[in-house]
Amino acid sequence: MGDESTVAQPELTDADKRGNLIRLAFGGSEDRLEEFLGVIRQEIPPGTGVVLRGSAITGKRWKDGAPFDADGTGTSDLDLTLVGDAVIGLFTVTGFFVPGCHSRPLSEEDPDIAPELIPLRETLMAMTGRPVNIQASRQFVMQFRGDVLGQAYLTLIDPAKTEGP
Repeated sequence: MGDESTVAQPELTDADKRGNLIRLAFGGSEDRLEEFLGVIRQEIPPGTGVVLRGSAITGKRWKDGAPFDADGTGTSDLDLTLVGDAVIGLFTVTGFFVPGCHSRPLSEEDPDIAPELIPLRETLMAMTGRPVNIQASRQFVMQFRGDVLGQAYLTLIDPAKTEGP
């Protein structure tokens, strides 16, 4: 038998990713996901997209292949990325991997890099019972990470659907 790590894995469709997210992070409830997204829509600037990356959509950690919540219920985090120009301005100058393009995650390790997003993060954590990390990127960074690096993500909110009045 061959080494399982060399066997090609089928790519997840957006429907697969969304199904994983609902099952793993929202207890199988589409309504809970929609409530989560409703809170985000109220707090993000117009023209902002929202994507989710990580084990909540793939079902396993990239680092070691362990299943979502392998360490117990609520132990796996949600990796939320806000995509667009306006959200970049919500992060402090020290809150970036690539200044003005790709932020570090607002998380327990970096709790003060996006002060305006702290209430949103706290609300989302209370809703889900797990850590929620919030990052900001420009669209080209998400395209590079997904298309070139092959990092899976799921678009939850299309930026065209968050335009102002």
